[in-house]
Amino acid sequence: MRCSEKYFSPKICSFHSCFLGMILLLLAGGCSTHTGKGTGGAPTLSRPPVKTLTPRARKSIPRLGYTIQVGAFSRVENAAGLTEKLTKKGLTAYYFRHNSGLYKVRFGNFSSQEDARRKARKLLNDAIIADFYIVRPESYITAHKGGLGLLRQELTVTAADFLGIPYKWGGTSTAQGFDCSGLTMAVYRLNGLNLPRTSRSQFQVGRPVAKEELQKGDLVFFATNGGRKVSHVGIYTGNNTFIHAPRTGKRIQTTSLSNSYFQKRFIGARTYL
Repeated sequence: MRCSEKYFSPKICSFHSCFLGMILLLLAGGCSTHTGKGTGGAPTLSRPPVKTLTPRARKSIPRLGYTIQVGAFSRVENAAGLTEKLTKKGLTAYYFRHNSGLYKVRFGNFSSQEDARRKARKLLNDAIIADFYIVRPESYITAHKGGLGLLRQELTVTAADFLGIPYKWGGTSTAQGFDCSGLTMAVYRLNGLNLPRTSRSQFQVGRPVAKEELQKGDLVFFATNGGRKVSHVGIYTGNNTFIHAPRTGKRIQTTSLSNSYFQKRFIGARTYL
């Protein structure tokens, strides 16, 4: 065996020194758990491929466009009656208590102000509504730069404004969860977010959130008719409580998630922000 003259002089090369040199050369190459074949069949070192994580797309509900606002009722029953008329016309309508203390009705989701005006004029000519007001998208909290914290707070404040109101949603059966989901829909739409009408649709379009990770404005869902089908929904307001419409004709109230009835029937929560 000869040593390479590149590394050792023939005068001092011996079997032992050559052998030691070859070991040092091999050790200098390092080690790897992944090898491949280079030219001539010699093993070559290669790095494992770097995995890149693609962030999952966040589900979000669309923002509301132009909406029509009508009425100024001192009696909630009158607002509920107009809401039912509009619902029977195929319009998504809801009523709420205005800062003035009067009850008003909003409905529709139009892509342009002219489309909203055209629909309002038709209903006016048909004597279904009287005066109307077009609510612009930029008037909602979602158009302001306040962050999610402000939006979540506004959702809970809006929900609290409904407390004590005897709520009645017409046009859709309670089996589809519209009595309670009408409240959550109204709360979100009054803040510029186009939440669907029924509780089952609301459950489907939201992103799952663990019970211990609930934040203000998230929705909590229950199976109150047995089984695992969604039949009731409320809006989480913090401190383990939620606001909901118990059933047709009953007043909107705050309830604890620790309530034994709802604790047994809780089937999940959803976030949309």
